[in-house]
Amino acid sequence: MAPSDHKFGGVSTDLKLSLVGGYLGAFAKALRPIFSQLWYIDAFAGTGERTVVIPGRPADMLGPEIEEKIERRRGSAKIAIDIVPTFDRLIFMDKSPKHVAALNDLKAGHKHRHIDVVPGDANAAIIDLITQHNWSGTRAVMFLDPYGMSVDWKTLEAIRGTEAIDVWYLVSLAGLFRQATRDAEDLDDSKRAALTRMVGTPDWEKDWYKSTTRMDLFGETDERFARTAEVSDMEAYFGQRLRVLFPAVLPPLRLNDDRGIPQFALFFAISNPKREAIGLASKIAIHILKSGSASQVRP
Repeated sequence: MAPSDHKFGGVSTDLKLSLVGGYLGAFAKALRPIFSQLWYIDAFAGTGERTVVIPGRPADMLGPEIEEKIERRRGSAKIAIDIVPTFDRLIFMDKSPKHVAALNDLKAGHKHRHIDVVPGDANAAIIDLITQHNWSGTRAVMFLDPYGMSVDWKTLEAIRGTEAIDVWYLVSLAGLFRQATRDAEDLDDSKRAALTRMVGTPDWEKDWYKSTTRMDLFGETDERFARTAEVSDMEAYFGQRLRVLFPAVLPPLRLNDDRGIPQFALFFAISNPKREAIGLASKIAIHILKSGSASQVRP
């Protein structure tokens, strides 16, 4: 299974992709009469397809044996290619050579489309793309579905600076929770650096950790710093950080695993500060997110 599937513990990949695909279709339809260039940017595009295993079951009182099935379904890149009205340019980025090869095969099968496959680190690729283009007359949607905590805050700053890109960002709540260890003594330099790079400030440590007093078996006490922030606090904190940067950020959709444990938060951020742009994009995205909420139980 490709890493881009993000199928960890039963997280609904179908739901995530259907929401983004729904936005792309509505976005293209609404903005096609207004802008000369509509772009789609997929920063962690995977292969363009994904493998879905449908479990079988043995024969029982309820029915005959059902064999396991393996299906190939559209990934985000293929969904974007199929959107009508079509995007003028599609940009697929990925670091994996195998994924890049698959994306080039996908590009070869759509020679009439303007498709760019960009290998390498997504942060560098996004900043290069942004600095090399005059965004006047262009509107774009970017999908950030990273492998773990791969998106740097400076990359989000560059996206915001275009005032032309709407962003769907699948934030790894599980990644934040794992890196921010319960006991501050277990925070090493690499964990601190990863969290600061993603959140964009070192202040998370003083905001998430508080002084606590512990007593040992001999009745002696010592003061330690321990994390008091839970998953919901981290989700809210990251949303606040995004709202400092972007003109508008919608409340996220929480994606849980099949045990109900939070794994991701799907955020939608708008970089264009104009009221009419925020109004149109928000109207579309709110409808999309509400449809996702109806099928996702949030604790």
